[in-house]
Amino acid sequence: MFPMSELHLSRFYRAPRALVWECWTDPAHVGQWWGPRGFTLTHHSKDLKAGGSWVYTMHGPDGVDYPNTTRYLEVIEGEKLVYDHGSDGQSKPLFRVTVFFRDVDGGTQMDMTMGFENEEVARTTAHFIRLAGGNATWDRLAEYLEKQTDGSDSFVIARSFEASPEVLFEMWTKPEHLAQWLAPAGATIQYLEADIRSGGSAFFRMNLEGSALFAQIDYRELQPPRSLSYTQRFCDARKQSAQHPGLPVFPEKLHTMVLFAPERDDKTRVVVSSRPEGEVSAEQLAAFLKTRDSMTPGWNGSFDKLEAQLGERKKVTAQS
Repeated sequence: MFPMSELHLSRFYRAPRALVWECWTDPAHVGQWWGPRGFTLTHHSKDLKAGGSWVYTMHGPDGVDYPNTTRYLEVIEGEKLVYDHGSDGQSKPLFRVTVFFRDVDGGTQMDMTMGFENEEVARTTAHFIRLAGGNATWDRLAEYLEKQTDGSDSFVIARSFEASPEVLFEMWTKPEHLAQWLAPAGATIQYLEADIRSGGSAFFRMNLEGSALFAQIDYRELQPPRSLSYTQRFCDARKQSAQHPGLPVFPEKLHTMVLFAPERDDKTRVVVSSRPEGEVSAEQLAAFLKTRDSMTPGWNGSFDKLEAQLGERKKVTAQS
């Protein structure tokens, strides 16, 4: 039914395959993460077998309800799902999904293929998913799995870029590149100090809506071109700890891990995972969890600028 055009998505989760499968298939779990940020889910019925269906309603943050009926074509326990997605129970499905789950070192690899009737439908759907924040579904799953495995609360966001891990690692570790894309849309960054290495630090000023914010970054470890980790805290011009003016209650420090994973078609998946570090009050943790919905568009604005910078870099390379 959907043989002509495909979209692909891969994710690595630091959780056992049995747990990833359970979170995908048990309604008690899936309702905690399925859908874009801000959406909730009401489960109606589920018959997890070939020929069975899952009937549920998605509730958007704007109050709009979206009835869904998923029909399963193949179910191999713990390994594979094939289903038709995007029907409201009366309309035909929009695409066919095939998902494989396999054990890899340190966790589970999830590989998904979405099959469409033609390339135009695939492009239109990919654009819609991006605008609707649908890719955050898999970030929410990562957060939920981390909570299930070690009890930690985190924020996760991932994006695939048409560049090598080496190029992306450079874009994340050279201040002249970071200053061009790291700030959210509408903001600019000026690096006042930059010693980006394992054990090094950076200090920058962000100009946003007429006000200045300062931040201190302390780099824990850089493993080019695979990963980097650092802590970040807001501060004043003298590097004394300070609160974000829009976040009077928030964890003082966040620990962030950035992973660069090669994908098919010469792409690289960048995964950013942040969590509070140090002593965190219940109020600060609640504030962190509440801001996850707004952190996603903030990071996406930065990623859009990074994508543009990579495009310009390709043009220069092609002309030289």
